[in-house]
Amino acid sequence: MCYDLKPYINIHRMKKIFVSILTCLLMVACGSKEKENANNDKPQKTVLILFYSQTGATASVANQIKSCMDADVEEIICENPYAGNFEETIERCKKEREKGEIPAIKPIKSKVQEYDIIFLGYPIWFGTYASPIASLLDKVNLTGKMIVPFCTFGSGGLESSIEDLKTQLPNSIIMDGFGIRNARLKYLTEELDDFLKRNGYMQGKVEEQTDFKVQDELSESDKEVFHQACDNYPFPLGTPSSVSKRYTSKGTEFRFITRNSPDDVSAKSTVYVELRNEKDAKAEFTKVVR
Repeated sequence: MCYDLKPYINIHRMKKIFVSILTCLLMVACGSKEKENANNDKPQKTVLILFYSQTGATASVANQIKSCMDADVEEIICENPYAGNFEETIERCKKEREKGEIPAIKPIKSKVQEYDIIFLGYPIWFGTYASPIASLLDKVNLTGKMIVPFCTFGSGGLESSIEDLKTQLPNSIIMDGFGIRNARLKYLTEELDDFLKRNGYMQGKVEEQTDFKVQDELSESDKEVFHQACDNYPFPLGTPSSVSKRYTSKGTEFRFITRNSPDDVSAKSTVYVELRNEKDAKAEFTKVVR
């Protein structure tokens, strides 16, 4: 007897086709799920801004960073706040330093261990980070964290405070920092934007920056620039002995080496000055590195 196998063969083929299609759909679904999981499992860099500010200057930098980045922010508060003017604050701080004391601060609410990058802000006191930061470092474990310092100052202190942070936090990664004089906060948005982009914390293009050239002898115009920028500062910045320059689209930046003592040739400072390409612009000193 002969059987017509066509119907069975067709059914068998249809089943194979159906299974093949189902398998493909499952593979696509699984692949999409794996990709989704891979994206979800990918570690995201989280940012916390911790700062201490007494006059509001450092707070303005912290708030500007927050406006530029997806970051959480918390202010460090002293149990017994520093009150009064700059001189009174420095006098209290001086007495605490002589006694080896640091001010008590209120507990930090942020769970620091959940963040990868800590922007750490402070004013400069006595050439380094303000005393409440010392209290923070004494209480909070920053091991393995990337620390980005930022500070405000009267004349300088960013570089020395970074060195002190490296000593205090040997198991943290201390990055290059941002600093600005209180007298130049009008340039905060512009200069912070450049810093964040130049160091990869924000996307965007920045102007190529050349290095300062070899120090040269001072010309009369160089001396005039230095005196215009520095003579009104209430504390001595030394006597300029040489200068180096670099040029940007904004103007000219000067790097002066100054002598701090006529009797000690090793007592030197580096004073940075900017003269902008603006009508009636006057030279301003941006920082001093001692």
